[in-house]
Amino acid sequence: MHGGCYRIGNGQPYARKDFIKGKPQIKIAKFQGGKRGEYDFCVQLCSNEKMQIRHMAIESARLSANKTLEQTTGETGYYSLLRIYPHILLRENKMIATAGADRLQEGMRRAFGKAVSLGARVKQGQCIMEMHVKKEHVEKAKKALHDACVKLPITPQIKVIPLKKN
Repeated sequence: MHGGCYRIGNGQPYARKDFIKGKPQIKIAKFQGGKRGEYDFCVQLCSNEKMQIRHMAIESARLSANKTLEQTTGETGYYSLLRIYPHILLRENKMIATAGADRLQEGMRRAFGKAVSLGARVKQGQCIMEMHVKKEHVEKAKKALHDACVKLPITPQIKVIPLKKN
């Protein structure tokens, strides 16, 4: 299964899990990380384009950002929040590519496909992930989110929003 086939979400999203046997489990372990508290800035990872992101990419980006920030600020120096949820089922109609395959498979007849993965549709400008940090850790949070961008199929932008009015 190629990621390029599922990057652009065309058509209506399919999320009816009750009709599919053997649906894939979500790979995201946690949607929140770090410690809640009073922070000065919110650093957001926002999408630049309309895209569909698979749950494996979301989890690897989350792990990368949290690990980078935890090494520099400590476990209680930040609070991270994942703002998207992969609820769309991605299906694949697998084709046999061996000799004699024309006698075995039906081609596009009854091509519903098996559920292979989950994805989240992201709109342009939508926040994917945010990190709440103190003033001295803003640059480290920006670097952590920049490193997490590599794991995603989009070229996102990073916004810094002050939480406290000084």
